[in-house]
Amino acid sequence: MTRLAPKYITFDCYGTLIYFEMAPVARQLYADRVQPERMGAFVDDFSAYRLDEVLGPWKPYKEVVANALIRTCKLNGVEYRDSDADAVYAAVPTWGPHPDTVEGLAKVAKEFPLVILSNSMTDLIPHSVAKLGAPFHAAYTAEEAQAYKPRMQAFEYMLDQLGCGPEDILHCSSSFRYDLMTAHDLRITHKVWVNRGHEPANPYYGYHEIKDIRGLPGLLGL
Repeated sequence: MTRLAPKYITFDCYGTLIYFEMAPVARQLYADRVQPERMGAFVDDFSAYRLDEVLGPWKPYKEVVANALIRTCKLNGVEYRDSDADAVYAAVPTWGPHPDTVEGLAKVAKEFPLVILSNSMTDLIPHSVAKLGAPFHAAYTAEEAQAYKPRMQAFEYMLDQLGCGPEDILHCSSSFRYDLMTAHDLRITHKVWVNRGHEPANPYYGYHEIKDIRGLPGLLGL
């Protein structure tokens, strides 16, 4: 197998490195308003609306969360409270890494500069990066790019800041819809799908598959 040797290894943060707890938070928050048999559909709707909310012009992530919750509640005939969005947003900086993340990153960081491109805010991302246990060259946010993934503008911002081209990075994500489809369209040849069970495989987009971040050093010959 050819050893990958990118100038930078770039990562999605929430879901890929950090355990993304949006669904558990929503389940707990709406337990008094959504019947157990309907909760699965409710959190799926919340996820779908969050994706829809980030496809337009940039707005603060708290608005993304609030609008997605409002639309989800409307669709499901559930009462929405302004405190709901506050509670979900406040939970984000408390989330920690997946059990495999710290070990995998520690090995890779010894040889490659690590970069995050996250659909986050500049006041949120430091709390998460601090929990990853590895030095990061940079952590870029949607707020800085003024665009959320999967929009190309977010990736273009990162490449411009790094001063490199699509061929110079290895991009790692657990999501096709947010990351790997756009990476493919931007001709980012080297991609890693971290198969955390969020989405089904889609070989069309051309990637290396790993179960978790512990598998990344092996792809890099470490």
